[in-house]
Amino acid sequence: MVESVGRPADGLTGIGLDFVDAEVEASALAVLASVETELRASVASADPLVTEAARHLVEAGGKRFRPLLVALGAQFGDATNPLVVPAAVVMELTHLATLYHDDVMDEAAVRRGAPSANSRWTNSVAILVGDYLFARAADIAADLGPEAVRLQARTFARLVHGQIAETVGVRAGEDPVGHYLHVISEKTGSLIATSARFGGMFGGATQAHTEALAGYGETIGVAFQLSDDLLDIASESVQSGKTPGTDLREGVPTLPVLYALSSDDADAASVRLREILSAGPVTDDALHAEALGLLRESPALKRARETVRSYAEDAREQLAPLPNSSARQALESLCDFIADRTS
Repeated sequence: MVESVGRPADGLTGIGLDFVDAEVEASALAVLASVETELRASVASADPLVTEAARHLVEAGGKRFRPLLVALGAQFGDATNPLVVPAAVVMELTHLATLYHDDVMDEAAVRRGAPSANSRWTNSVAILVGDYLFARAADIAADLGPEAVRLQARTFARLVHGQIAETVGVRAGEDPVGHYLHVISEKTGSLIATSARFGGMFGGATQAHTEALAGYGETIGVAFQLSDDLLDIASESVQSGKTPGTDLREGVPTLPVLYALSSDDADAASVRLREILSAGPVTDDALHAEALGLLRESPALKRARETVRSYAEDAREQLAPLPNSSARQALESLCDFIADRTS
């Protein structure tokens, strides 16, 4: 597992990626180490406040999942191409920018174990710093060529569409589950897809292999987010990175909850669960404990697990056009990890 190696991999704990080839692992970690250095340099500004605020989340760490997929995608060509690292930096800067904006919209007080930028510097500063990071990402993308700029812009557009869809909510006549999956695909899958695509592009992989990587990235991104939803309910610890049942308490309609609400099961437990969930955020401690217990034993959670496994298997199938290499095996190991982490 990558978490057993040095500093650049610290943020990879919990991703569940197995490297069967030490050379591929070393190559990926070298890219990530360079990304860390370039991230700090790229957010520097003539204004000390902008520099401090922009480095806030960079220095807080994180999984660096998107740069990792750039690094692995490049393995299907030449992973030493000097454009691979800046491509990974573009992806991570774009991701970090969305986090600044998300924290403002969510009124979050903490991000990655540290005070959020909005709570430390105000909403206005957080929004503007997010904008600054988007601008820096676009600036670096320009050095990669017009196709990179176009892809980054289109990915950004999808991120915005996903956030708008989430903010507006389910429209009349729209399937809540379909709406939720669409939001995840736009907000999470899109950037991970472009990360894997950038790896193929700037590593010099063939067009067919690059398209396969992008399809894999989109699907595995959705699978990973959905598995986090399940961990919020099913884990007895802080395996999900937050207290179990947080989404339930905050009224966030995750996949198991949506399945439970749409169920027509007439047994007493299902009826009681729908009664509690339909009232909105479950803030009462006793009701929260009851709802969490009912969800853990519900057909809705089983159905959600099957959905996650389906996405993980679909992601594996997306890799079929790629050569059967150690890099592909590493990507396949992530499918296994996601399918198993919530079972």
